[in-house]
Amino acid sequence: MSSNKSIKEIALSLTRKQLFIPIVALLLLIIFNLIGDPTFFKISLVTNSNGDAVLSGNIISILDNASELVILALGMTLVTAASGGQDISVGAGIAIAGSVILRLICGETAAPEEMQNPIILAVFVAIVVMMFFGAFNGILVAYFKIQPMVATLILFTAGRSIAAWINHNTLPYVNDPSFGYFGTFLPGCPVPTPIFFAIICIVIFVLVLKFTTLGLYAQSVGINASSSKLNGINPEFIKFITYVILGVCVAIAGFIKVSRISTITYSVIAKDIEMDAILAVALGGNALSGGKFNIWGSVIGAYVIQFLTTTLFKYNVSSAALPAYKAVVVIILVILSAPVVREKMEKIANARAAKAAAAKGGN
Repeated sequence: MSSNKSIKEIALSLTRKQLFIPIVALLLLIIFNLIGDPTFFKISLVTNSNGDAVLSGNIISILDNASELVILALGMTLVTAASGGQDISVGAGIAIAGSVILRLICGETAAPEEMQNPIILAVFVAIVVMMFFGAFNGILVAYFKIQPMVATLILFTAGRSIAAWINHNTLPYVNDPSFGYFGTFLPGCPVPTPIFFAIICIVIFVLVLKFTTLGLYAQSVGINASSSKLNGINPEFIKFITYVILGVCVAIAGFIKVSRISTITYSVIAKDIEMDAILAVALGGNALSGGKFNIWGSVIGAYVIQFLTTTLFKYNVSSAALPAYKAVVVIILVILSAPVVREKMEKIANARAAKAAAAKGGN
């Protein structure tokens, strides 16, 4: 009896963990694909168009294609925690960052034979530009007290037009194959390069949150800005800096996006990625109203979304119907991970346990 009780207590304590829902969702997807098609997890070594041996398979595709979403989810988590709102302009921001990079790489020529500027310079300028746009959003939210979704709606609406204007509405193309290495594979490396970008960004975020007070301050401001101000924290600056950090994440994601295809389509690139980034944060068990957060939850949430997308494609779900299928699953997961629902389920479980204990006591 005591062992059964301990198992129940352990199970109940696990359900209270913030990472419970995203991990369970990931495990369910894994089990579903194991039953449906065990070869889903097969990883093989193939030769790509450049003659290099590279890893191939659905798992590699998930890790690769989720890279941009993971990077965005990191920044979106901080923004959500501090401001209690979300930035819906990250997709348009990726278009701007990608357009800036291609402008510097291609110069005035739409498809030059050689790169006009070093890649590192182009990426650095894109980061500075997106930090500026992040600062613009941050000022509107932090100092003008505009609701985050409304404030970022400005760039969401105008961002892709700005991206097209940067390159005079042309579609530049980079002929130099070395530019594509950062969105595909480095020569001699079998692992997709974007996976390394995602890992580096995760490590940097974890280290920053561990060795600085940024995470603590963001949570404090998100929970109660007035109280945090009384404790010597500047709520406006904390909110502002989280949007600037998200701008850096957007620039890196934009670089990966344009490097994958060596060009850009302003109206299509990173389309709807802002919704996936917000959902990744929600699936991670983070309250969208701000406050306490778990960066690992958002990372797992991003991979769950990409895992779901890959699974649906595997079973020949059309791209037109994909958002509907994904929306149903994600809505269920988000509802289950909502604090209100989890508290209600916990109360029901506690009530049943108390009732069972009372019945045994009566006997």
